[in-house]
Amino acid sequence: MAMSSLRCIAFAYCTCELTMVPREDLDKWQLPDDNLTLLGMVGIKDPCRPGVRDAVQLCSAAGVKVRMVTGDNVETAKAIAFECGILNAKDVASETTIIEGKVFREMSETAREEVADKITVMGRSSPNDKLLLVQALKRKGHVVAVTGDGTNDAPALHEADIGLSMGISGTEVAKESSDIIILDDDFTSVVKVVRWGRSVYANIQKFIQFQLTVNVAALVINVVAAVSSGAVPLNAVELLWVNLIMDTLGALALATEPPTDNLMKRHPVGRREPLVTNIMWRNLFIQALYQIAVLLVFNFDGKRIFQLHNESREHADKIKNTFVFNAFVFCQIFNEFNARKPEEKNVFGGVTSNRLFMG
Repeated sequence: MAMSSLRCIAFAYCTCELTMVPREDLDKWQLPDDNLTLLGMVGIKDPCRPGVRDAVQLCSAAGVKVRMVTGDNVETAKAIAFECGILNAKDVASETTIIEGKVFREMSETAREEVADKITVMGRSSPNDKLLLVQALKRKGHVVAVTGDGTNDAPALHEADIGLSMGISGTEVAKESSDIIILDDDFTSVVKVVRWGRSVYANIQKFIQFQLTVNVAALVINVVAAVSSGAVPLNAVELLWVNLIMDTLGALALATEPPTDNLMKRHPVGRREPLVTNIMWRNLFIQALYQIAVLLVFNFDGKRIFQLHNESREHADKIKNTFVFNAFVFCQIFNEFNARKPEEKNVFGGVTSNRLFMG
């Protein structure tokens, strides 16, 4: 029964003399546990919710390792883990993937750190074992999220980087100790948390890439023009206008990008990884170089390109500078599209699904 993910309960009875049964404080009476007659055994099934297996697979594909820590015996825990997709045949073949809480508890701190990475299922565990596992994983540099619903889970929920308690079955102590409360008690909601968390992080990166490109291009154009000719093509009001529009509308457009399936195919971001990645630096410099090259050509050779030789110098400069400013603004609109997908070639994919971006 245990190997079929059933929790076993035996029913038995014994005959007692009436004098052995106390008349008062019956709830405190220590029931006899010897000379019992077995009536039978039952197996209680606690089935996996629909969608849990898919959610676990999504987490695994996203680089999030799902571990099970339970008070059930190892055989029952193993069977449930198979059912949920936490374990597969390859995992069972390897040692220390499945462990008892008592064995883990009795290890030294160094040994626990070495084993913690490999553990997938821990059976017969006490609340303290969960806490020890969280501490060992954190010392190894992992970002740890813990789910729990009981008062006993509170220390592990508090210790974890992200504590997720259950909104329906969770105790108040567990909820107080957690960072996020899952209102529907469903593990599939954890996938939504990961998905939206990554989406917010990716949107911040997009806006940083976009904003840095604007600033680098504007700075270089004005500095080069001022040093070489003594006049700047973009005056203070124009730069202020670009900054106001790009900081507000640009941020709004990129910050409201909905999460995509590709986010769940990425590896998790480490604790010490920089916010501006190498791909972002590459995009930033290429886009800034393109803008600087185009705008400097218009700035220094604009009069010939626009055939303004017959115009007065003041009027010719006004037309040229107006064109440079408008070209700069349109460059930022194109840059907004480029910033949508920093790591993909097709920057227009799914653009119509974000109405605020289109607006």
